[in-house]
Amino acid sequence: MIQITRRETFNAAHRLFNPKWSVEKNFEVFGPCSRVHGHNWELFVTVIGEVSEDTGFVVDLKALSKTMREEVISKVDHTYLNEDVPFLAGKLPTTENFAIAVWNILQPAVKEKHGVDLYKIKLTETANHYVEYYGHS
Repeated sequence: MIQITRRETFNAAHRLFNPKWSVEKNFEVFGPCSRVHGHNWELFVTVIGEVSEDTGFVVDLKALSKTMREEVISKVDHTYLNEDVPFLAGKLPTTENFAIAVWNILQPAVKEKHGVDLYKIKLTETANHYVEYYGHS
């Protein structure tokens, strides 16, 4: 088995704000992130499988890129994650929750369209922080 990763980028804004709390409590917990702000996000999708004797690939990275763009990037690029993205509705759009939602979309799509298993999602919010998610335990 071998792993291979594809990276895509997008821009999106969000606000870390729990509506059950006061503005003051939200600022205490989330700081300036309790205000609307944006990021240049990076999504890394790692799949695992065997190398094809015919192509030398585990997966065609152009095709994987197309799946990532169709299933996720087109739905989140230049959006306000709190309000514009149906698959995040009702969730606080933290990097953690966002990564789990992306996994839940891509895991079946990657298997169906490419015949390989999704191994890991890495979602980078800033140069200093990212989430890696390997699916449900």
